[in-house]
Amino acid sequence: EMKKGLFGVMHYLMPKRQILSLHSGCNMGKEGDVALFFGLSGTGKTTLSTDHNRYLIGDDEHCWSDHGVSNIEGGCYAKCIDLAREKEPDIWNAIKFGTVLENVVFEEHTREVDYTDKFVTENTRAAYPIEYIPNAKIPCVGPHPKNVILLACDAFGVLPPVSKLNLAQTMYHFISGYTALVAGTEDGIKEPTATFSACFGAAFIMLHPTKYAAMLAEKMLKHGATGWLVNTGWSGGSYGSGSRIKLAYTRKNIDAIHSGDLLKAEYKKTEVFGLEIPTALEGVPSEILDPVNTWPDKKAHKDTLLKLGGLFRKNFEVFTNYKIGSDSNLTEEILAAGPNF
Repeated sequence: EMKKGLFGVMHYLMPKRQILSLHSGCNMGKEGDVALFFGLSGTGKTTLSTDHNRYLIGDDEHCWSDHGVSNIEGGCYAKCIDLAREKEPDIWNAIKFGTVLENVVFEEHTREVDYTDKFVTENTRAAYPIEYIPNAKIPCVGPHPKNVILLACDAFGVLPPVSKLNLAQTMYHFISGYTALVAGTEDGIKEPTATFSACFGAAFIMLHPTKYAAMLAEKMLKHGATGWLVNTGWSGGSYGSGSRIKLAYTRKNIDAIHSGDLLKAEYKKTEVFGLEIPTALEGVPSEILDPVNTWPDKKAHKDTLLKLGGLFRKNFEVFTNYKIGSDSNLTEEILAAGPNF
């Protein structure tokens, strides 16, 4: 309550000072290149911003001013369901004396925590001071971001593992704030549910979403940042038939964004969403870069793609009556960057 309450206050006060408040993770490379990670719960924001090759500025709440980025918090709030030392060593090692564990189940006598146990809730958490991450950047500030990465866990399995966005598309997907949740099995629902949360944090934003999106675009344009959409969800079919994209492949995609290699790749455009996707990337099987290749049933892929496009459109209807830019030209541009069919 304290964490998010203060975040709401910052979302109100900061834009009034021409500072953009962001619900994002943030890290910095050894060369000083900063990346922002946006994503709703379960999309991999904390996992991907915690990268032992880079300095962690923060995992959740930041401000972007004329001087660069700064963390609002003094710690991290990591999900720890299914936490494993091999997969997330930095977070694993941060859980020591002084860390607060929430909703986890542990063996009373040995005090051994079972991170796979979701008896209380799937939303188990670990809250630790940022200096518990070995490569945290203290103080938690950095220069202007080079990359803005929007994360979506697409349980429909139709968004590409990585795509490059133009400015209007970045604004469209930022305002949409999409991810898909997989419904619980107890009531027999196996269908993924699309969730949209404006600016990847609708519960905390105090002004109209387009205000934050316009500020983001303005800063990206001014400082030459590139927008990316990364799907950390399913491939080869929707939830139930396809499989989750391997974390190792997602990390390779992210590494190629950080290094600038992905900017040099050859691109092709996808249908419906019009996303620019790389045709090849070192360390990632080429066939998974275009989702259509991984679906055995091509018609089902097209139907699911159109279904998701329709959900995006329906969600965006509430924003179309708000005009941005002179003669509302920016509104038209953002709308045109959405699904087209």
